[in-house]
Amino acid sequence: MIMLSQGRNAGTVAEKEHWLDPVVVSRIRQAARPTHLGQLVRVVGLHAEISGLSVGVGDLVTIGSERVAAGSVRSTVPPILAEVVAADPGRATVLPYGDLHGRRIGEDVRTSGEQLLVPTGQALLGRILDGLGRPIDGGESLTNVGSVSLHHPPPDPLSRPMVSDPMHVGVRAIDTMLTCGRGQRVGILAGSGVGKSSLLSMLVRGSDADVTVLALVGERGREVREFIENDLGSEGLKTAVLVVATSDQPALVRRNSAYVATRIAEAFRDDGLHVNLLMDSVTRFAMAQREIGLAAGEVPTARGYPPSVFGLLPGLLERAGTSAQGSITGFYTVLVEGDDLNDPIGDSVRSILDGHISLTRSLANAGHFPSIDILQSASRVAKSVTTLDQQSLAAEARRLLAVYDSARDLVEVGAYSPGADSTIDRAVLLDPALQDFLRQDLHDSADAKQAWSQLATLLSLEVAA
Repeated sequence: MIMLSQGRNAGTVAEKEHWLDPVVVSRIRQAARPTHLGQLVRVVGLHAEISGLSVGVGDLVTIGSERVAAGSVRSTVPPILAEVVAADPGRATVLPYGDLHGRRIGEDVRTSGEQLLVPTGQALLGRILDGLGRPIDGGESLTNVGSVSLHHPPPDPLSRPMVSDPMHVGVRAIDTMLTCGRGQRVGILAGSGVGKSSLLSMLVRGSDADVTVLALVGERGREVREFIENDLGSEGLKTAVLVVATSDQPALVRRNSAYVATRIAEAFRDDGLHVNLLMDSVTRFAMAQREIGLAAGEVPTARGYPPSVFGLLPGLLERAGTSAQGSITGFYTVLVEGDDLNDPIGDSVRSILDGHISLTRSLANAGHFPSIDILQSASRVAKSVTTLDQQSLAAEARRLLAVYDSARDLVEVGAYSPGADSTIDRAVLLDPALQDFLRQDLHDSADAKQAWSQLATLLSLEVAA
């Protein structure tokens, strides 16, 4: 029998025995960790207050113990896990990872000073996890795989390689007009029902990453099966990891699902892989943190969001990108309120990321899919991952779209006379072909080289004298 002594030299026996499984060592240490006991003193809405424990923000506690509910010999009230979100002298505020229903004042609260761990490694490929990193697909347990801390600092800015390789996603409008780079972070901004999730599914199928990590944060439960069966398919799922936290789950689970997905992607990047991290959506992450911040006593500021939201966004989004080992190309959807692209979350995310793709309701209502407004979108790394000829083609197409947009009203009411301006004439001639080029069927994946060739052919047309 191997025993771990207490004090400074604890664990030295296990560490010297190289044949002992590290997972076993970790379990022994957790079992040997002292447990402290406190009490539940207040329950208000979705949060609770505890006393008698010395805890810090982020520590985990267990509220209650297995007991029989009042008035029933069959129904039991199991203990629930909670996380400390605020600490005051003598008391701490906690939010549960489950339902507070049935909790009673005076119940025991236990803590061992642990924090959440995230499973990592190749064993995750093809698996579906919940917002705490636990499998929900009925597959094998992940207790014997490696694990890392949930929170991790982003790569040092001076150690990040520059984004220099194009990342083709199979969408003509993006591959040519908004070319992405491997390791770039892109926001997809739109109102509800405009096609964010559909565009995200095209990116899942069309990109050429080694691994795909998809996070559904606070979204509809029905979308899980849709992504698996319609978008990923059995083959795509083999190189993908899904992290799911639907809208009915507690705020902590929804918020942490974004961190779980990011941490899994970071572990694959550290193994030298090129990872696609797709998150739907950052807005639901911010809403979950709004619930947490308000419960912790923060003062609401812009549209009810507390300051912690705008502090956490950069910390989450900066963790994607390139590193010395591999890369994470991040695509983050943003649900803007009232189709206002300048709402607090949309504006903050756009200022952090390396580009944004704006979807407009007018294009969606007209049956234009994907409903990407090229003139309202930008890729900040496009010039670093395209040739001079490609940049010239994209600039010319964008210029013609802008000219037609400014002259649209005159043309549609018949107030413009053909021949009055050669640039407008050319924009009017080529606009139908440009719009057809920018349209694409949901299940169609375009080849990037062919897309550039089509754009060059389209722009070579001349206006008849």
